[in-house]
Amino acid sequence: MKYLKFLLVGIFFGIVLVKSEAVSWYRIYEMFKFESFHMYGIIGSAVLTGILLLQIAKILKLKNIEGTQVNVPKKDMGLTRYIVGGSIFGLGWALSGACPGPMYILVGTGVFSMLIVIAAAIFGTYIYGVLKDKLPH
Repeated sequence: MKYLKFLLVGIFFGIVLVKSEAVSWYRIYEMFKFESFHMYGIIGSAVLTGILLLQIAKILKLKNIEGTQVNVPKKDMGLTRYIVGGSIFGLGWALSGACPGPMYILVGTGVFSMLIVIAAAIFGTYIYGVLKDKLPH
């Protein structure tokens, strides 16, 4: 019962993504061809909202669900790993027409072919786990 709020937020988020057409293959296609601002506007407003809310959380010293203060740890900004990882992510997004979160939303809307994409994503994650120690980080 304590996880019900997460389920409800997830359902609400899915509805918002469907209604805003953020899970639309056509909108994603337009984005990758630089033909429309629609997806860039959605992504940009999400980034700005995240930055704003994190700053407010810092100022107000808000606590997370576990009762600890909200904290974003510093990350090593190794440029190569982000270029390679981002390129692989973008290629998968362009080929499948969906990034990880919307894959599940699309299954919920009846696009059952996304189950193949989800299976491939899980398999890719498994392969990464097997090869992690051999890859440059």
